[in-house]
Amino acid sequence: MGLFDILSRKTDVQYFTEGRNFFNLDKNAEAVASYDKGLAINPDNAVAWFNRGDALVKLSRYSEAVGSFDKGLAINPDNAVVWNNRGSTLSKLGRYSEAVGSFDKAIAINPDLAEAWNNRGFALGKLELYLEAIDSFDKTIAMDPGIAGFWHNRGSVLHELGRYSEAVDSYDKAIAINPDYTEAWFNRGDALCELSRHSEAVDSYDKAIAINPDLAEAWLNRGLALIDLKRMAEAIASFDATIASYDKALAINPNIADMWNDRGYVLQILSRHSEAVDSYDKAIAINPNHSEAKQNREIALQKRDKQPSK
Repeated sequence: MGLFDILSRKTDVQYFTEGRNFFNLDKNAEAVASYDKGLAINPDNAVAWFNRGDALVKLSRYSEAVGSFDKGLAINPDNAVVWNNRGSTLSKLGRYSEAVGSFDKAIAINPDLAEAWNNRGFALGKLELYLEAIDSFDKTIAMDPGIAGFWHNRGSVLHELGRYSEAVDSYDKAIAINPDYTEAWFNRGDALCELSRHSEAVDSYDKAIAINPDLAEAWLNRGLALIDLKRMAEAIASFDATIASYDKALAINPNIADMWNDRGYVLQILSRHSEAVDSYDKAIAINPNHSEAKQNREIALQKRDKQPSK
């Protein structure tokens, strides 16, 4: 090998710097490639493994990201942020028990890492360990009460426990911090419906729709709340808007079986049973094991056959 070849070869540090620069430019595939080259020279650089994991997360290559975090943590196990990132990635994979273990490691290293407490609460909620989840969210909020998402997550768990008034209070805190928090307005409406406070629920759905006019679920639940209020003309208009929102979303991605099923459900409410059957057929074509769509289709067929001919 000539002197020029030796001098022109990049060092591990140069590859790692290149990887970080690519990451900052959101060129994550290139970042991973650069980290791979650097790690081939120096596999004992924990930070490079951590950064490689971050880039893999951006690429939705979650299993590989966990492997990268593990390589780095084997070298430096005392990085609370990486344990938290590892837990978040495991949550994306639906591996919630392992995620909680990772968050526990992060918290053992840094008990004041609010994000780890929040993420732990989210994973515990997915495991239906709701009381533990609330305890985790309470610790999060005690550290940083000014984050809307923390309050919203707490409200969601209270909602699951049927503690709807407390859930509304938590959603209100989230909205006070971020008035444009669509999901908080929507979930607040659902909790108010559970409390039979339908008029307030409609107002909450209206707020969600004002922020995101294409939120089909908000139009749907708004229509159901209006039925409870006996405001039938408004309810029908809301259901029509629901169908329009589903149609818009399905035009972008027509392969969502649950959305075709939900669209069929709304068409049934509107007594448009033939169209509902067509919608259920689309859901079943995408997912032949969609039991709810199959059941709904049978009901729609029965109602369609009972409708008088036009």
